Amino acid sequence: MKKLWLLMFGIILITCNGQEQRPRSTPKQPKMNMENLKQVTFGGGCFWCVESCFNMLEGVHSAISGYSGGAKPNPTYEEVCTGETGHAEVVQITYDPSIISYNQLLEVFFFLHDPTQLNRQGNDIGTQYRSVVYFNDENEKQAVEKAIAAINNSGKYSDKVVTELSPFEKFWPAEQYHQGYYNQNPNQPYCSAVVGPKISKFKKHFGELGMLKEEN
Repeated sequence: MKKLWLLMFGIILITCNGQEQRPRSTPKQPKMNMENLKQVTFGGGCFWCVESCFNMLEGVHSAISGYSGGAKPNPTYEEVCTGETGHAEVVQITYDPSIISYNQLLEVFFFLHDPTQLNRQGNDIGTQYRSVVYFNDENEKQAVEKAIAAINNSGKYSDKVVTELSPFEKFWPAEQYHQGYYNQNPNQPYCSAVVGPKISKFKKHFGELGMLKEEN
């Protein structure tokens, strides 16, 4: 019966109105210009969620978890967790600005965390969880300042934005097991209780805006 239905369906496609009926083509994904890529570095609490969400965005080539803003070269996760190295958990995003703009990345960044919480995000407490943008030039700095002013004027939060704004100096990639951590460990207690709900909220909002890659 299944074979007969498939055969009849194929005949209809070919003979309907005397012409071959071809499936509608889906819109092609924008082709990334590998020579046009730029990098930004954001810290918005635990990097597991931030990294996972940015990797879903159209125009993002990669998002890598790591550490920035501290004094010790090549710190370990355990050292950063002490809060004594001065580093923040960050994500370095490589993207094509012809597909996704810096302002759109900022929109995602401020959506993913509460920028009014000082040196913490929820129950993650410590300077390593601070809200921070490491800018590469004056244009990026001004864009962040404008975004912060807009948030403060919007009345969305009762407190003011405390996001640190510092020039980018050095990024240290985190240990390999941190890369893509949520995708590999969705049932880990922290991931299922904290990261998963954030990602679901992110996918709903930015999926409706058409900003996610097709596979997501």
